[in-house]
Amino acid sequence: MRAELQVSHLQRAYGGVRALAGVSFSVAAGECVALIGPNGAGKSTCFACLAGQQSADAGSVTWAGTPLLGLSPQQRSRLGVARTFQVAQVFEALSVLQNVQLAMQAGRALSGIFPLNRSSQSTAEAVLQRVGLADWAEHDASRLPYGAKKRLELGMALAQLPADRAQLLLLDEPAAGLAAPERHALMALVQAVAAQGVAVLYTEHNMDAVFGVAQRVLVLIDGQLAAQGTPAEVAADPLVRQRYLGAGFVGAGIGLPEMHA
Repeated sequence: MRAELQVSHLQRAYGGVRALAGVSFSVAAGECVALIGPNGAGKSTCFACLAGQQSADAGSVTWAGTPLLGLSPQQRSRLGVARTFQVAQVFEALSVLQNVQLAMQAGRALSGIFPLNRSSQSTAEAVLQRVGLADWAEHDASRLPYGAKKRLELGMALAQLPADRAQLLLLDEPAAGLAAPERHALMALVQAVAAQGVAVLYTEHNMDAVFGVAQRVLVLIDGQLAAQGTPAEVAADPLVRQRYLGAGFVGAGIGLPEMHA
């Protein structure tokens, strides 16, 4: 049986405003699923509750059968859950390789920077190869173009995940701030990661990074799951077109037909 993220009746309110009003969905290992919706729909709150930056008021979240609510982000990382952020967060004073080595130490004690030079270098190099940054390993992260920083952050998230556990990646607008060619290349990499058996859930405002990329699409509107299904099904949904995509949206036709990492 495949590992699965199961979200059931998730609720979160800020004062009298219900950011999440009983959201339920699932994401299985090997799936690439997009979570979309207008500003204020509850996407960021949902992600923060899944990753452990915020607490939920009610509901349940399990990954591979283990309850996650109440656990810290570090504890979730040890269970195979990692996330990225809308604005790439890397350590610019460190080399690209050291960024990945540091991510590999997540949740463990680390004294000083020197141990990074001896810390599973071959494993870190393999991660950089996976995200297309092997040639940048010895460069300072500050020298990376922004698209490469997004790849590095993805590599750091992958590096946090235990190799002996099912893996879940939560990607918060992975293509934000990228020009179309960089966006297509990054989303091809995300697809490749999912194809390797990782469960991937991502939010995104760029529709060309959703349609033609995600296997399934979840649509949040006013804190509720308004629609879910294949990209074509969601693109044709009358409420989604009215409240978010617009009547003239061309659906799956704007996707990325042949994507290769």
